[in-house]
Amino acid sequence: MQSWPGSSYPLGATFDGNGTNFAIFSEGAERVELCLFGDRGKETRVPLLEVDAFVWHVYLPTIGPGQRYGYRVYGDYDPASGNRYNPNKLLLDPYAKAVDGQVNWNQSVFSYNFGDPDSRNDLDSAASMMKGVVINPFFDWAGDRQPKTPYSESFIYEAHVKGLTELHPDVPEELRGTYGGIAHPAIIEHLKKLGVTAIELMPVHQFVNDSTLQEKGLSNYWGYNTIAFLAPQNSYAATGQRGQQVQEFKGMVRALHAAGIEVILDVVYNHTAEGNHMGPTLSMRGIDNAAYYRLEDNDKRYYTDYTGTGNSMNVGNPHTLQLIMDSLRYWVLEMHVDGFRFDLASTLAREFYDVDRLSTFFELVQQDPVVSQVKLIAEPWDIGPGGYQVGNFPPQWTEWNGKYRDTVRDFWRGEPATLGEFASRITGSADLYANSGRRPVASINFVTAHDGFTIRDLVSYNEKHNDANGENNNDGESHNRSYNFGVEGPTDDPEVLTMRARQQRNFIATMLLSQGVPMLLHGDELGRTQQGNNNGYAQDNELTWVHWDQMDHPLVEFTAALAKLRREHPTFRRRRFFDGRPVRREEGERVPDIVWLRPDGTQMQPEDWDSGFGRAIGVFLNGDGIRERDRRGQPIDDLHFIIMFNASDDEIDFTIPAVEFSPNWDVLVDTAGAQSDTGPIPPGATVKVSAKSTMVLAEHSEPEVEADHSVAASLAAVMTGSIDLVPGASPTPEMRTS
Repeated sequence: MQSWPGSSYPLGATFDGNGTNFAIFSEGAERVELCLFGDRGKETRVPLLEVDAFVWHVYLPTIGPGQRYGYRVYGDYDPASGNRYNPNKLLLDPYAKAVDGQVNWNQSVFSYNFGDPDSRNDLDSAASMMKGVVINPFFDWAGDRQPKTPYSESFIYEAHVKGLTELHPDVPEELRGTYGGIAHPAIIEHLKKLGVTAIELMPVHQFVNDSTLQEKGLSNYWGYNTIAFLAPQNSYAATGQRGQQVQEFKGMVRALHAAGIEVILDVVYNHTAEGNHMGPTLSMRGIDNAAYYRLEDNDKRYYTDYTGTGNSMNVGNPHTLQLIMDSLRYWVLEMHVDGFRFDLASTLAREFYDVDRLSTFFELVQQDPVVSQVKLIAEPWDIGPGGYQVGNFPPQWTEWNGKYRDTVRDFWRGEPATLGEFASRITGSADLYANSGRRPVASINFVTAHDGFTIRDLVSYNEKHNDANGENNNDGESHNRSYNFGVEGPTDDPEVLTMRARQQRNFIATMLLSQGVPMLLHGDELGRTQQGNNNGYAQDNELTWVHWDQMDHPLVEFTAALAKLRREHPTFRRRRFFDGRPVRREEGERVPDIVWLRPDGTQMQPEDWDSGFGRAIGVFLNGDGIRERDRRGQPIDDLHFIIMFNASDDEIDFTIPAVEFSPNWDVLVDTAGAQSDTGPIPPGATVKVSAKSTMVLAEHSEPEVEADHSVAASLAAVMTGSIDLVPGASPTPEMRTS
């Protein structure tokens, strides 16, 4: 086969319209072979003779899109020194932009003999390995423009490509569970109805289905088991695996952008699917084990594990950092995605041992002209020492706010002494973010996510029910902060069902009316249940898929209405933290931008926060106190609002506060449905707020009289002299009588 020297950059397989350049990094390799595979599996080996700065490369003028390939890397096999080179193991290119096939689990994909981790196994793995695919990089984006929605206007919807679409009756069967399914008008219209501005997709980087799960008849449904950081998961493609998955993914992004919806990817750069020293040799382990993975200092046979999955990426190595940054830039520039949510992001900050907020990875992101300009969301924890880092990420980052989730759950189930923290969480968590140059939008507010109960299960189960996972119900979080209203699981009791429905509305209303960025788990607006399973990672079946035929239509309408209220009123999505404080205020001073209220209508005093009485509270939001400007520089004003939260088990009388806040009020939201048809409520009046309910009052405003633009009205105005036909001139007698 004709081969040319090619180039050491870019890494991976790059088709230029005539041929393909192949480049792969390996510092410790003695020899590297590129392996090309025909449709029937015939393998052709091409030696890579050119090496520049540890990058091996070759250009093949006859190779184009659809070609399957892998590598064989020769070198020292000495696990004790951190080297695990074995040319009998076909290796997937870490820079592969598409992947064909799955791993066929057997002895050949492991470099040791089962039962003896220190041994060497030389069975050839090519027939059992997934292969990289050369792709066609060209695509008609048809003028695609990224929405670039500001954080303050964002509403994120966390979704799984397959789980969201697999059971949708309006999505054609061949598109269900695929990128094409997400792009279908039925899905996009639902997202638009909800007011969603961004869909956050659970892992779509090519991942591996664990052998241990397959042996149990399960699978890696969530996909947090990445093997190729530039390739879209091939099982989510309806059109094929020879590069078609790339085109289909781009088509999905184009369709979502056309609807004004951003695409955020949940990315897993903290570990790979190769696991610990007992794991398979699929890619980086056989290419340059010590460069890509963190190894234990005292024995390099073993892997440092901050993730609970067996290994951790070595972000202290420049080539590993380059892989991560090249991947991020590729998804932004070539695939047009709008942001990333980083799984176990604390691991990426472990340049040495401790979590380092200013580690090299974050410095690279900070200065990168591409990556720094998209949405960056951290899952701010891992399982290593000091791994819980909520509030400690750099200023340009936002964070999944785990403290918000826990506090809101505790408040609504009636836990004592949560009032002060609840107030802090729903107003943007200033205690976490204000001192680091960040705004309320640094807080990604969520009550549920893929990991844990759905909202419906949160109000239906006190205990997890994970028996289907095959781990004797020992997996998953045991402290769920949930409340089942006296019955575990399904029930026909109308009182229990009424309270559960109300509590779901409470959670959604709290989240959508909190300062920060709301994130809704897919299906929560439909009333989706996982039957008490709070760890559905291995359940690729109807337990975790969204059942559209069981949709809770009133809950969908409620969610859409609350999102619309948030969208139309900047009071609920401020760009700055409140100035108001829960302190005494002298008579006659201006009304603060926020006032906390006791049920009797008086202002909360400092001692009230620690009194332990609080399971009910009101908050006044001053629409005149936004002190912000719109995109044209015009001042933003809004209505005043009062939100009343009653997490107690009893109905409570709330007194409407003094006239200085607003002369009259209208009830906009009542999660109990008891006050929805009342007229304007005057100051000093008493409003009954039902047990476990939320009520939103808006400053009453008289409807504007619509102007009459008819010809008769215009003539009448002229005849009475109320219209100047010429600016500054009075109507003439002729005009008045004409």
